[in-house]
Amino acid sequence: MFNRKKQIILLIASIVTTIMVAQEREQDTLNPDVINVIKPYTPSISDAFKVKESPTIDDDQTQTKKEIEYNIFSFPVASTFTPAKGKAAVVDKTKKVKLYDNYASLGFGSYTTILGEVYLNHELGRGENITAYVGHHSSSGNIDGNFVDDNFLDSKIDLSYTKRERDLTWMLNGGFQLQKYNWYGLPTFLVGTEIPLETVNGLDVGHNFTNAYIGGDIEFNDGIFKGANVLFRRFGDNQGSGENRFKIKGFVDVPVNNETLNTEIKLDYLSGSFERNYFNTNELNYSNFQVAISPTYQLKQDDLTVDLGATVTFLNDGEAGENKFYIYPNVSATYRVLDETVIAFGSIKGELLQNSYYDYATLNPFVSPTLFIVPTDQQYNATVGIKGKLSNALNYAVSASYKSEKDKALFQNNLMPYGFASEEAYQYGNSFGVVYDDVSTFGFSGELNVDINRNFTLGVKGEYFSYNTKAQEEAWNLPELKASIFMDYQITNQWFAGANVFYTGERKALIGFNDVMNPDFPTFINATQTVVLGDYLDLNAHVGYHLNDRWSVFLKGNNLVEGTYNKWLNTRVQSFQALAGATYKFDF
Repeated sequence: MFNRKKQIILLIASIVTTIMVAQEREQDTLNPDVINVIKPYTPSISDAFKVKESPTIDDDQTQTKKEIEYNIFSFPVASTFTPAKGKAAVVDKTKKVKLYDNYASLGFGSYTTILGEVYLNHELGRGENITAYVGHHSSSGNIDGNFVDDNFLDSKIDLSYTKRERDLTWMLNGGFQLQKYNWYGLPTFLVGTEIPLETVNGLDVGHNFTNAYIGGDIEFNDGIFKGANVLFRRFGDNQGSGENRFKIKGFVDVPVNNETLNTEIKLDYLSGSFERNYFNTNELNYSNFQVAISPTYQLKQDDLTVDLGATVTFLNDGEAGENKFYIYPNVSATYRVLDETVIAFGSIKGELLQNSYYDYATLNPFVSPTLFIVPTDQQYNATVGIKGKLSNALNYAVSASYKSEKDKALFQNNLMPYGFASEEAYQYGNSFGVVYDDVSTFGFSGELNVDINRNFTLGVKGEYFSYNTKAQEEAWNLPELKASIFMDYQITNQWFAGANVFYTGERKALIGFNDVMNPDFPTFINATQTVVLGDYLDLNAHVGYHLNDRWSVFLKGNNLVEGTYNKWLNTRVQSFQALAGATYKFDF
């Protein structure tokens, strides 16, 4: 090692000595005294060259840059940093709508119409409420073309008490109603001829109905007994008629071999009397008692739900002294074809319908107190259709039905007795009775409902019916076409509006004389005639404004387009009607 260092030192010393000697020799050859300048240097363009921005690299190999890797050697460090708690951004809240438990409404309109309502709801304690409703609607009538009084009145009061407990909920309710109407539907073409004017001027066609009821409901949260409801109703009039009805219905889940039968049990008792029938003074009495049981078994598999059951009914006709048994199908099914968009459904059911004076008077307040009342044997009512949701705000349903009914009640104009003086105010062709016939009905219906943000709702429904009667010439007073439209629109927080439209197609009615009491009835007189009641369109609308949380004002218009029309034969309704009023909401 030492010898190698010595050799290197000697080599360096030799190189330095050689360079120094060479410089001395060059200095010796130069003549520093005289410099002869022959011509100054004049540069030319060819001597110039451009320096390149990117010089050419003459290296044999161009080295590539090495990739640099950054490695972080982390290790845990104790930290005392505590982040601040996040705070939600402030959102502008809309004012909470104040909901009141009670309201009172009062309005006045044309034809001296008065409309009033009061609803009260008070919480007595936890799960304990009492409610009361009082309503009144009256009008002086004065319809053009009527020869007698045509005013009406409808007043009622309903009370209820509800108690919610841990295992059950029960309610008691009751009420009273008074209605006053007039048999004003005199056949105008007979006034002055068959019906003298002096008789018409002194005719008191007023009559009223009284309705008192008491009932209750109970619902159990656990156990096989699910609930029951009971009702007792006393209905009558100022013509000496009276009717009592008591019905109770219970719901029980009966376990059978680890399965459950949903069973409904019904008891329905009806009895009543009329002072006379239409043609003589013989009293009319009726009494029917029904017991029905309807067990149903539900089967579910994927998208299919089927309810299989039947209804067995026992009828005791107290007046006729007859007992009968009826068996009806009680089957229904639904199948989800396409989730909630398309749902197919179908059913075939039947029942023994308990007709009553109260039901007839509710449908047609111009009935006479001389009715013959029997139940209707609805042998079956078959329905098929589809329903579903086209969107979250759009629902639809389309269905077709066919039903067969024995002793179906049809309203028919009471024919005028010929050949003897009318003893009652309803014997001038101005009242209605009921006739029974075996009727089969084919029906088709379509329905569309729109609900957008709870500010706009729209419902449209149309129905078509085709009737086939056995004994009667026509299905009296039953329309082939019916349609309805309902709309409510919350325009702003203050303004609201709504409308409803009812369309009823043509109906067939019977008019003329009854010759049963007079064998000498002239043969050249056509005793009865079938007339066609024209269709009608009843448009009603309302608009209102909320003055504040408590006060609102409204304006209503009824029968806006059709004018005076006949809902029943010779019973013209009020034409354009307007009513204005106010509503006040409050709490105790």
